[in-house]
Amino acid sequence: MRKPRAAVGSGHRKQAASQEQRQKHAKSSSQAKASTPNAGLARQLEEVVLQASVSPYHLFRDIAEVTAFRGSLLSWYDQKKRDLPWRRQAEDEVDLDRRAYAVWVSEVMLQQTQVATVINYYTRWMQEVNQLWAGLGYYSRGRRLQEGARKVVEKLGGHMPRTAETLQQLLPGVGRYTAGAIASIAFGQATSVVDGNVARVLCRVRAIGADPSSKLVSQQLWSLAQQLVDPARPGDFNQAAMELGATVCTPQRPLCSQCPVQSLCRARQRVKQEQPLASQSLLGSPDIEECAPSTGQCQLCLPPSEPWDQTLGVVNFPRKASRKPSREESSATCVLEQPRALGGARILLVQRPNSGLLAGLWEFPSVTWEPSEPLQRKALLQELQRWAGPLPDTHLRHLGEVVHVFSHIKLTYQVYGLALEGQTPVTTAPPGARWLTREEFHTAAVSTAVKKVFRVYEGQQPGTCRGSKRSQVSSPSSRKKPSMGQQVLDDFFRPHISTDAPSLNSAAQ
Repeated sequence: MRKPRAAVGSGHRKQAASQEQRQKHAKSSSQAKASTPNAGLARQLEEVVLQASVSPYHLFRDIAEVTAFRGSLLSWYDQKKRDLPWRRQAEDEVDLDRRAYAVWVSEVMLQQTQVATVINYYTRWMQEVNQLWAGLGYYSRGRRLQEGARKVVEKLGGHMPRTAETLQQLLPGVGRYTAGAIASIAFGQATSVVDGNVARVLCRVRAIGADPSSKLVSQQLWSLAQQLVDPARPGDFNQAAMELGATVCTPQRPLCSQCPVQSLCRARQRVKQEQPLASQSLLGSPDIEECAPSTGQCQLCLPPSEPWDQTLGVVNFPRKASRKPSREESSATCVLEQPRALGGARILLVQRPNSGLLAGLWEFPSVTWEPSEPLQRKALLQELQRWAGPLPDTHLRHLGEVVHVFSHIKLTYQVYGLALEGQTPVTTAPPGARWLTREEFHTAAVSTAVKKVFRVYEGQQPGTCRGSKRSQVSSPSSRKKPSMGQQVLDDFFRPHISTDAPSLNSAAQ
């Protein structure tokens, strides 16, 4: 039997920090703790008010029911959990700071990205820490992770904050969920997590049919999760809840017969109640409870506008919030190449602003789409000349169209190409621009959309190229092996030495 997560590796750090680093870390943590009581008290008061207004039907009756839930879920997890690299890293690593970093990387990568996609990226990242983010999307996650790691090194003496509260306060980009995951898995703090999987499990177990993204429902889910988390094995419990949602209590076609907590699931009870053959015998049974709010319509039940649908079964919980359609945008982009440059052909990349969509990544020069072709060519040529000096407009060719869907934007690129065949090669570029060989381009921090644009230019995919980011993620095995100069995990726990030139291999630059 494994030891409780809190006891694993306690007092066995591989390297002792200097007294100065310890004092600095203690000072930072104490400052954060001193500023969090008001926020913590406010959250507790909100929970008290919430519990008073919620029907007991959506709560756990007593400690016996909570204990049964914990025991059943953890027993199932010990037998059925998947063997994932970040779990092995967290279990085997005795240095608390390195363990916390391993958990941090995995949780950031897993945000809105499937486990199967993350495994190879995570393994490569932990072996040689570098910009391997392009196929994952959501590029700001990688930038914030690097910013946070630098802060740990430069301002916290190489020590990760030890509690969910200080993690959330001291590290950029670390929200309530990520902080809870790190604190519970790495440091054994009895604090909860609520991601999409956990929210779905809790909504079904307590028959919560209202929109899970609403403030009221979100507060209730966090309250339930905190009530359930096992104080002896908080990290394992949180991972078990997420595992249950990912493998058994899935969005569609859940495997209810394999669920370890099916006897405590109100959604499952509701299905049995509604079954035609059993309804007559079960309607009056004391084992089948129903919500009976003290006043008015229960705000956690299925809304009157979306009543119980017998064909959906437990999938009635939770109901999906209506999703806004993706915003549509268009731009013109140009691959500018010097085929006869010294040392081989080179293409021009420019860096995006440090905020907004794809912040800090590199791309081909682009402009907002113009409805008139002459105006479009003029605007694009002016943008190219801003980076590369005088250029011939007669060789600017329209090659095709690329449609790329981000999480909230559908972006259409009109792809142009311009090869500088007879001109004197340009050897320098202004700040924010770089001339790269094709080999360098394939290892640079560029988005999947930019790679699709380049494929049109190369002629491998002429004309219209359609597809979403998720459906055309490049395979890690097909990528160029990271160079020997890439940083390893230890580099994140040594002072960072900045360079004057922005790195093409880092989305955080």
